[in-house]
Amino acid sequence: MLLAAFEYDQVEPAPVEAILRCHTEEHVERIRTIAEPTWLDGDTFASETTFEAALLAAGAAIAAVKRGGFALARPPGHHALPERAMGFCVFNNVAVAARYAQAELGIERVAILDWDVHHGNGTQAIFWDDPTVFYVSLHEWPFYPGTGGPGEGNETTVNVPMAALSGDAEYQRAFANVVEPAIRAFSAELVLVSAGFDAHGSDPLADIRLSDGAFTWMAERATTLGPRVAAVLEGGYNIETLPRLVAAALEGFSE
Repeated sequence: MLLAAFEYDQVEPAPVEAILRCHTEEHVERIRTIAEPTWLDGDTFASETTFEAALLAAGAAIAAVKRGGFALARPPGHHALPERAMGFCVFNNVAVAARYAQAELGIERVAILDWDVHHGNGTQAIFWDDPTVFYVSLHEWPFYPGTGGPGEGNETTVNVPMAALSGDAEYQRAFANVVEPAIRAFSAELVLVSAGFDAHGSDPLADIRLSDGAFTWMAERATTLGPRVAAVLEGGYNIETLPRLVAAALEGFSE
């Protein structure tokens, strides 16, 4: 559906060593050896092709960092913890891309801006004790996965819980008062966006009410927060509106 709507380049799968910068050997081996359809948790279905698909998704995130692009990646990644899959996510694509940038591109300081409607608990966990990666998340609260609530954070982890039925005005205030000042103060060399579209008013899985245009201005503002910017697709579960919303974000990233 997204591939029919946009021009795209095929990518190489991420090398396993790139995955191992963020995930345990046991988790990677568990996914690699899946031989028949199974559930990894209550939400995350997997089969014998999941390892290949997850490596390709992480590879797309790496390619986005190298090119300054947008990774149309599935499965998504920001719930994936170091030791296990969670919430539709197998490997943490944005985390793998951040670590790749540091290991292979000579980038030291990375900021991750996550506007998916769900808190990226996996991304937070991977970088919690790392002063070189700044993580900021706007997400509906209280909501799945139950993390990222008021007061949860540290010097390089900023959570911005948003009440149900919040819309463009509330997000604009959060960007102006919290998100942008925090990322600017960190002086990131690379800004990675976990670009979920499930905070849109039409999405069936949440109760945030962003407009199409919100994704354009959020993307446009992201481009001002560092000298290099790339984005990775996370959630978005209305298949009728998702191509339109990705197009709206691409418009902002191209400004």
